[in-house]
Amino acid sequence: MAILKNLVKSFDSLWPKDSAESWDRPGLMVGSLDAEVSKVLLSVDITTAVMSEAIAQDCQLVLAHHPMLLRPVHELGGQTGKGALVHKAIKSDLAVFAAHTNADIAAGGVSESLALALGLSSLRPLDGLTGHGHVGEVHETSLLDFARMVAKAVPATAAGIKVAGDPDRRISRVALVAGAGDGFLPQALCSGVDVFITSDLRHHPAQDFLEAAAASGGPSLIDIPHWAAEWPWLTSAAAQLHRLHPDVEWVVSDLRTDPWDFTVVQ
Repeated sequence: MAILKNLVKSFDSLWPKDSAESWDRPGLMVGSLDAEVSKVLLSVDITTAVMSEAIAQDCQLVLAHHPMLLRPVHELGGQTGKGALVHKAIKSDLAVFAAHTNADIAAGGVSESLALALGLSSLRPLDGLTGHGHVGEVHETSLLDFARMVAKAVPATAAGIKVAGDPDRRISRVALVAGAGDGFLPQALCSGVDVFITSDLRHHPAQDFLEAAAASGGPSLIDIPHWAAEWPWLTSAAAQLHRLHPDVEWVVSDLRTDPWDFTVVQ
């Protein structure tokens, strides 16, 4: 058993709020700092299913990656999506805390956890100014075989992973940004790697990147579904927090909160 304010101190030590992006809204979304906590559910997202899982498991706190109230909300009536989540949390005495971009760049954070899950070594930040992303080494292999390994290393989703590049291209240096990383395409293009991995790549940024890469010998692309890319962090965070608070039970949710249910192939 622990007091929530003591857990929040540990969260702020691991993932300082002042390292979050200016647009981000991490921190305590719902709950009293004086609440007692004996069990915590870790999840990438806050959804009705995640809330129900936390309640069914007698958790007093959900620790999420994505903030429940990231974008402005002007109504919290129970008939709205966000309002229903807030009502459900309050009625169940369930606190909600999020560590977002401040967890992306932390030691043992979201991008580092993905890099380790993919077997990268000799890690360094992709963006040395902000600490976002990682560059690392893998045993040389083909792009096709590397993509197959990536698919096995992250949780399965309906969409799977998407790859742009010559299947026979040799891969030994990899850059990645866990989550939506198209803002780091310029850094990836100049990083000297063979492939860049991220999520939520849009048509035109990806197409422009590939044209520039073809002209300069730049990297291929792999697009991993956002939830799958960030899920490995939950295990890392749970291990870090267990060492700090062994009297609290830290449970990683295996609910798939990726929004897509199936794909149709022509």
